[in-house]
Amino acid sequence: MYELKVITRFAAAHRLAMVGARCENLHGHNWKIEVTIAGEELDPAGVLLDFGVLKERVRGIVERLDHRFLNELEPFAAGRQPSSERIAAFIARELEGVLAEPGLRVSRVSAWESEDACATYLPPAAARGLKPRRRPAARKARASARKAPRA
Repeated sequence: MYELKVITRFAAAHRLAMVGARCENLHGHNWKIEVTIAGEELDPAGVLLDFGVLKERVRGIVERLDHRFLNELEPFAAGRQPSSERIAAFIARELEGVLAEPGLRVSRVSAWESEDACATYLPPAAARGLKPRRRPAARKARASARKAPRA
């Protein structure tokens, strides 16, 4: 498995109701966005995807957010507040839509709202790999039997 990561930035304002007193005021951030894609096979040139191509696709998404009041944008309308979590998910979903190369997928997107605070979104295909394995039914039955009181 190979991964590529590119980093970009954008500046924007937002308000977050019911999060905290300071966040409810109109405020802005200089977001740092980390985008990671993954794939198992390299192309004939020996790369997963040209960095320039990935940067261009990410830039096309982030430009729609740059220097905007995020609460007014369609992806964050109808009560979907533009939290860092939702910004990361929005970028991941949009990138999945323009990542046309077979075998490539978005593995994670992190939205840093300050140098020490970020939210990371793992698309469902990536998150499945992180879920704990379930024990087989037989092992569960044995474990339950050991816990049962003796007569």
